[in-house]
Amino acid sequence: MPAPFPWRIATGLLVNLLSSICIVFINKWIYVHHGFPNMSLTLVHFVVTWLGLYLCQRCGVFCPKSLSASKVLLLALSFCGFVVFTNLSLQNNTIGTYQLAKVMTTPVIILIQTLCYGKTFSARIKLTLVPITLGVFLNSYYDVKFNVLGMVFATLGVLVTSLYQVWVGAKQHELQVNSMQLLYYQAPLSSGMLLSVIPFFEPIVGDGGIFGPWSFTALVMVLLSGVIAFTVNLSIYWIIGNTSPVTYNMFGHFKFCITLLGGYILFQDPLSLNQGLGIVCTMLGILAYTHFKLNEQEVSKSKLVQRP
Repeated sequence: MPAPFPWRIATGLLVNLLSSICIVFINKWIYVHHGFPNMSLTLVHFVVTWLGLYLCQRCGVFCPKSLSASKVLLLALSFCGFVVFTNLSLQNNTIGTYQLAKVMTTPVIILIQTLCYGKTFSARIKLTLVPITLGVFLNSYYDVKFNVLGMVFATLGVLVTSLYQVWVGAKQHELQVNSMQLLYYQAPLSSGMLLSVIPFFEPIVGDGGIFGPWSFTALVMVLLSGVIAFTVNLSIYWIIGNTSPVTYNMFGHFKFCITLLGGYILFQDPLSLNQGLGIVCTMLGILAYTHFKLNEQEVSKSKLVQRP
């Protein structure tokens, strides 16, 4: 597949930035003010994502490519876990703890790519993960709303998200498909998987069920959340497929500052001095990583230019 123009990458990153911030605030608002069930909300996200892709292919935005269900089955399963566990983390943690826990995806991705794919990273890149991890620990440990269940969901979310993001990039290159073609087959599979297990964990009708007596405002918010989720999912696929899982995650760390600020303003999440130190520590690690990564990329480009 040809490399995209730089302005297209910049546009994709901007779309992901805006949609990712909006989805966090809207989902948290739905959980806090309406109590909509988590897995049912995730199912709405999956269905709206598939419908959006169906409309895209009908309008000629992309051409579906025939894929065997077995080749995307594991990816579809990890997609379910990725969205469900991150939403459960958001539901059971403050936005600050939820967002900082997601930062741990980068160290886990680096570990997976090192152990399973033989990819190497320089010593200084690995050292930047120390302040990132320390900052996440400080914030979580001193969070006055800390709860064990929330941290279990956050940990599971990090593990499954890391696997999912590595597999997305690998599958796009393995199957020679773009983000829309892969997601077009994966979204209905994930919807079917989730639909089969929801009755065991959440009510279907009545109070608290997906077909319960929800207010008009709640339904509008849920539908809007689904539309934004479609934008988030599509941009994640596109960015990872055209850059790398690590690039996507390091970009994601810069938007967590805005999300943290919004959490403190909109939901009055408490912030202690030690949590503030954890956030600063994490940001220093992120900035150091970005600086070293850019330097290494420039050195690699220079070597390629100098070759005869």
